[in-house]
Amino acid sequence: MLFSGIFDLPWWGCVVAMLALTHVTIAAVTIFLHRCQAHRALDLHPAASHFFRLWLWLTTGMVTKEWVAIHRKHHAKCETAEDPHSPQIYGLNRVLWLGVFLYVKEAFNRQTLARYGHGTPDDWIERNLYSGHSMLGLVLMGAVNIALFGLVPGALILIAQIVWIPFWAAGVINGIGHFWGYRSWDSPDASTNIVPWGILIGGEELHNNHHAYASAAKLSNKWYELDIGWLYIRILSALGLASVKKVPPMPRFTAAKSTVDMETLQSVIANRYDVLAKYAKSLKATYVEELSKLRQMAPQDAEVLKRLRRWITRDEKAVPAQQKAELQQVLARTGALQTVYTMRRDLVAVWERSNASREQLVKELQDWCHRAEASGVRHLVEFSQRLRCYA
Repeated sequence: MLFSGIFDLPWWGCVVAMLALTHVTIAAVTIFLHRCQAHRALDLHPAASHFFRLWLWLTTGMVTKEWVAIHRKHHAKCETAEDPHSPQIYGLNRVLWLGVFLYVKEAFNRQTLARYGHGTPDDWIERNLYSGHSMLGLVLMGAVNIALFGLVPGALILIAQIVWIPFWAAGVINGIGHFWGYRSWDSPDASTNIVPWGILIGGEELHNNHHAYASAAKLSNKWYELDIGWLYIRILSALGLASVKKVPPMPRFTAAKSTVDMETLQSVIANRYDVLAKYAKSLKATYVEELSKLRQMAPQDAEVLKRLRRWITRDEKAVPAQQKAELQQVLARTGALQTVYTMRRDLVAVWERSNASREQLVKELQDWCHRAEASGVRHLVEFSQRLRCYA
């Protein structure tokens, strides 16, 4: 009786209990820490907010301000030497298997906490219990587990709870989520969607979607993507425990305007990742046509262009120096493809010029459309006409 708990479960029952408990922790991280606290994508009722704070204290010992500050810095300094956990800087293996140590190291950086940790809970219980005695929660959780499931099963479940977030969040999301997977949006970083079904890690698998629309509460964008964290948020909203502030923009279209106006500019900027995704299709279609021509006129150039295909639709800043030089040389031997490739950079520059007035940006977008439609490149002309349909 000394080693048995209140629930005398078979081994598979203990596994189910462990998965259920760790899934609650995953939900607390993605809903409370990530979408609510770090990005302010939703507001939580005090009851729901405090439940998540209590649960995370019991199961992870993480301090809200530390987690939020480190994550915000990751977005601000993504894929640079100042990024706390970029696999592009530290290597995939180090982030995947030792990501928790990178997190702990950054948690001791007082400048990071001061600059990026603002707006997080700072009440009496946070200062005197959750932050002041972060390890006490794990001790209490261990005692509860042993009382419920017995000494050995309870201890094993506690170990699983302790390592679950460091591996899946600090390792898999921060590592694989910036290294391997598919990209729906050409965000200026290496973020990827690991799989289209965000179930195991609460929707965080859709990491490229998140980096494209960081302040959105919903992480799924495509019809085939599932964000289970968003499902939980909708349930909380129906119960009056959550209020969503922002979701990814959904493009609206009207008949093509004769000229670009302020409304068109605002819609293009708001939906810039959708614009780039559609532009990529124009680039790919032009690439196929030009590659076919090169195979007949210059087979060697065609082979180089074929090898560099993956870089055609990427932002120039993301292309390695050697591949960029090769790409520029082979593009110089094409007509339409070089035009479409170069004008992508000019289009991106429209919304990157933060020091320009709205009137200047409208004029630049008008000029871009005029040049695109005067280029004689069919796919570019069609894209420009579609661009004037954004509303």
